[in-house]
Amino acid sequence: ITGHSMGGHGALVSYLRNPGKYQSVSAFAPICNPINCPWGKKAFTGYLGSDKTKWAQYDATMLIKEFKGKRTEILIDQGLEDGFYKKKQLLPEAFMEACKAVQHPLQCNLHDGYDHSYFFVSTFMPMHIDFHAKALNAGK
Repeated sequence: ITGHSMGGHGALVSYLRNPGKYQSVSAFAPICNPINCPWGKKAFTGYLGSDKTKWAQYDATMLIKEFKGKRTEILIDQGLEDGFYKKKQLLPEAFMEACKAVQHPLQCNLHDGYDHSYFFVSTFMPMHIDFHAKALNAGK
């Protein structure tokens, strides 16, 4: 499973909430820690109410800390010129720290000169396809 931005958030959350359902997960510029960013606080309050324990069920950084599935590597690519990244809306560093704390394999590539655009995604999509192909072929 893979996704970009909010879709990347969804890919990470779907993978972490459903151990064993997916062979691999990757994301482009995902929202990694929505309970700690302005967008996430607004959205989660609107959709889930003020009970922050419910929010944690939809936050990849919180979910990785409790993940009980197979510890397969997660792939994330993030452009450092991304306006959402610069405004602290994506917070991949929080996810990186959480993965490190629980020793979950993570490849998080931070790219100079790339933003949140189609060009960013299309540039690194071949690596994501290879990443998923290797995971899908690992059991053969």
